[in-house]
Amino acid sequence: AWEVTDIDPLRYDLLFERFLNPERVSMPDFDIDFCQDGRDRVIDYVRERYGRDSVAQIATFGTMAAKAVIRDVGRVLDLPYNFVDQLAKLIPFEIGMTLAKAREQEPQINQRAAQEEEVAELLTLAESLEGLTRNVGMHAGGVLIAPGKLTDFTPLYQPEGSEAVVSQYDKDDVEKVGLVKFDFLGLRTLTILDWAVRHIQERARTPEERHFTVEQIPLDDPKTYALFGSGNTTAVFQQESRTAKDMEKRLKPDNFEDIIALMALNRPGPLQSGMVDDFILRKQGKAVAEYFHQSLEPVLRPTYGVIVYQEQVMQIAQILAGYTLGAADLLRRAMGKKDAVEMGRQRSRFIEGATTRGVGVKLATQLF
Repeated sequence: AWEVTDIDPLRYDLLFERFLNPERVSMPDFDIDFCQDGRDRVIDYVRERYGRDSVAQIATFGTMAAKAVIRDVGRVLDLPYNFVDQLAKLIPFEIGMTLAKAREQEPQINQRAAQEEEVAELLTLAESLEGLTRNVGMHAGGVLIAPGKLTDFTPLYQPEGSEAVVSQYDKDDVEKVGLVKFDFLGLRTLTILDWAVRHIQERARTPEERHFTVEQIPLDDPKTYALFGSGNTTAVFQQESRTAKDMEKRLKPDNFEDIIALMALNRPGPLQSGMVDDFILRKQGKAVAEYFHQSLEPVLRPTYGVIVYQEQVMQIAQILAGYTLGAADLLRRAMGKKDAVEMGRQRSRFIEGATTRGVGVKLATQLF
């Protein structure tokens, strides 16, 4: 083994086709977490390894969103701060909010525009500027590595006061021109783990402690699972929210796969769908695990018949509807992006493939 990672993909049924396959139409994502203290060293290494002419960070473009454009236009028109602030606060705080949506949802905006000439003028100017690029920045983790000189693929610029070279294309555009984006992310949790290992080694009383590594920690330690079961996981990565602690106390995890499932289930979709309750009741033997179809039992047994992972979705499409894993990855991507048009096509393909293999239309539709 090359030991590129310490994770064994075979043990945890991770599918290579999710990363790369012949039917994939876009480049794969490389999201790699590093200790915060070492992230800059990694980027420097990449520059030296592949050549400074071939490595750059990626631009991000801030746009004039609904609230921001109201404030910017108000400032240019030299309107009183409180006047502009009151108007900006009428715009609902919601992802993807636009001035048009705000006027539909908040009647006061249109009322004030009809009664106050200054408000009407401000809104007219703001609507013409909304969505335009306001400023340029640098992507928090994105790094480009080109097969040759980057100037053959993308225009570059150098931010004032910085030594970093940055592409003038954003993350979507660099993918369209065929470049691969790597996300080198600085993760504080890895820094804390590094500090802990050094602390143990520096205060070692035995040879074992002097050579201690994280990899030596067993994944079947009963005291650790008891800690999870008590919800005492403050400062544990992704397990410190109130929702996560509540799930831990209800589930009482006793193996590593339960911890993995907890992290996957602690998302808005599973929490709102009832999947979490099904998983916990089945884990505790208070409900019977159901596998939809006997051929799916090997795939769904580790999660008690609950479809928790995207890899399970891909395997179900492969087993039940005859998808290749490459085609199943396209289904997974359409689900993740909530692409209604593509999901409509996939529905027809899935049901047709499943019924051809003797699965009833009702079950195929239910599963999809």
